[in-house]
Amino acid sequence: MTALICRLKALYEGDTDRAHRFRYALLVFDLTTVLFIIVSSFVPRHPLVEGVDVVIGLVVLTDFVARFLASEQRKRELLRPTTWADLAAIASFLAPVVGEGAGFLRILRTLRLLRTYQLLDRLRADFAFFRRHEEVIIAVVNLAVFVFIMTSIVYATQHRSNPAIANYADALYFTVTSLTTTGYGDITLQGTSGRLISVVVMICGVTLFLRLAQVLFRPTKVRHPCPTCGLQRHDPDAVHCKACGTLLNIPDEGTY
Repeated sequence: MTALICRLKALYEGDTDRAHRFRYALLVFDLTTVLFIIVSSFVPRHPLVEGVDVVIGLVVLTDFVARFLASEQRKRELLRPTTWADLAAIASFLAPVVGEGAGFLRILRTLRLLRTYQLLDRLRADFAFFRRHEEVIIAVVNLAVFVFIMTSIVYATQHRSNPAIANYADALYFTVTSLTTTGYGDITLQGTSGRLISVVVMICGVTLFLRLAQVLFRPTKVRHPCPTCGLQRHDPDAVHCKACGTLLNIPDEGTY
């Protein structure tokens, strides 16, 4: 058992080429899973889709158990929202017989995207594009995750009682018009729970949307911790730290 845990730690937390390839493979799997969830949400339930759900659920369960065993702070892992989101997603994947009512829980798997420090560090090291646009990419991911989670919640809570929410496209349309405050009014959510969901979509959605606009339009910064004061972000051509004046040596690939 100890040898197994050591191997898992080497894969999930190590700095070897094998560990990097393994974590990239997990990222590809997560992206593929998210794409499958989104696409399958717009088609009727089918035995083939439910079979793929079970296969994905088994892989996610294996990843969850391995990640938990590799962690040195397992009690803290149980307090992380992403841990409980993974458990809910696993239950939904492995219980396709519950139908669409609980199928929306699968989308909670998206919360795992770009949420590990090791993966973010590797992406910064391997891809200059990610280093230059990290905040924009993360803001886009956060907004997309919020949109699809709220779309799933809107559909799951409204499609049986609200004739205006007949499919996921209707739920997605409502979510987007609400978070952009366009509010055409042709689709509204029914009941007290529907109004509360609308409030959450508008408040949280606008916040994430403004965050994306902020990182898009403010001057580009590069991430390079100052060795003296620790300031993380500087102008691409900075020679000295603006906070303490320390001489900086920011790696430059000649693209600025």
